[in-house]
Amino acid sequence: MLGWALLSDAVALYPLYALLFSDTGLSDAEISLLFATWSVVGILAEVPTGALADRFSRRTCLVAAGVLQAAGFGLWTAAPGFGAFLAGFVLWGLGGVLASGAREALLYDGLAAAGAAQHYAGVNGRISAAELAAQLPAAGLATLLFPLGGYALVGWVSVATCLAAALVASTIPEAPRTADDEDEPGYLATLRAGLRIAASRPGVPGVVAAAALVTSIDGVEEYFPLIVAGWGVPVALVPVADLPIVLGGMAGAALAGRAAGLRAGRLAALLAASMLVFAGAGLVGRPIGIVGVLLFYAGYRAVLAVTDARMQDRIDSSSRATVTSVAGMGADVATIGLYGLWALGGITGVALFGLALAALLPLLLRPRP
Repeated sequence: MLGWALLSDAVALYPLYALLFSDTGLSDAEISLLFATWSVVGILAEVPTGALADRFSRRTCLVAAGVLQAAGFGLWTAAPGFGAFLAGFVLWGLGGVLASGAREALLYDGLAAAGAAQHYAGVNGRISAAELAAQLPAAGLATLLFPLGGYALVGWVSVATCLAAALVASTIPEAPRTADDEDEPGYLATLRAGLRIAASRPGVPGVVAAAALVTSIDGVEEYFPLIVAGWGVPVALVPVADLPIVLGGMAGAALAGRAAGLRAGRLAALLAASMLVFAGAGLVGRPIGIVGVLLFYAGYRAVLAVTDARMQDRIDSSSRATVTSVAGMGADVATIGLYGLWALGGITGVALFGLALAALLPLLLRPRP
């Protein structure tokens, strides 16, 4: 799965697609509408696609995710324009939610089948680190390919990358169905069962809420370049200055296995400490503050991986992708709120939200009755 994680995020179009829209002649309002459509598709389709993964095949969902994303980028490249961009975002959004929930379920159940479910936090953390690491070859590919063939070359190489990720996904082992699974209910019954577990099973709603709220904080990553530039780093050097923050996130995610055994109170303390460091970096307001952002992101990514593992531990295999997708939908909605907090208070607003969540975390993660 590490190979799939690297390929699925090493897409050369990622650093350039906003520029593609602008250079094609789209207005700021049209570009914003594209992003809004992408978000709406994710929110609406998150849970239904999670139930698809539970009812049928998690591996097939990962394969379909890569194919849909490739189709979307193919549209952008073959016929650049607002209509193609909009259709491409719909396809990309559907691909993203097909992978969301299915990936975690495929990994957890695979480890459980091997008697290694207790290692989920560490393994998932390393996969998350690989996804962050993929930003480096993506940026390198974009830098190399664009002078040679412009957006067209970057686009077609991105299509090939997505199809290669789909091919790799098709080789990931999927835990075999049990006898009970063979008699499982239909799609709608699977969807209802997952929603019922997420909403009312003792010990599950709290951890689903915790996973959703903790995940939403990752939306602050979108502001790292703005933070760095606002502290006086020249625009040309922003990508270089942003690199240590990404490396910090990779390190935190990769070391999540060591934090997996922390009690909820200590996990909350780690989140609170990360937020205080983040707030302190904002108060410094100078390039040296990048060190604080790095430490914040490392601690946060470790908490994120462990919180997800706590949720997976409380979900049945038959509803794993659906319940995980409920958390994903909650994260999408909460992220919109985080953007609002940023608009109102910047780093301070996000840090205060994180501190409030740290205070709630022991309650949300308390052991099930």
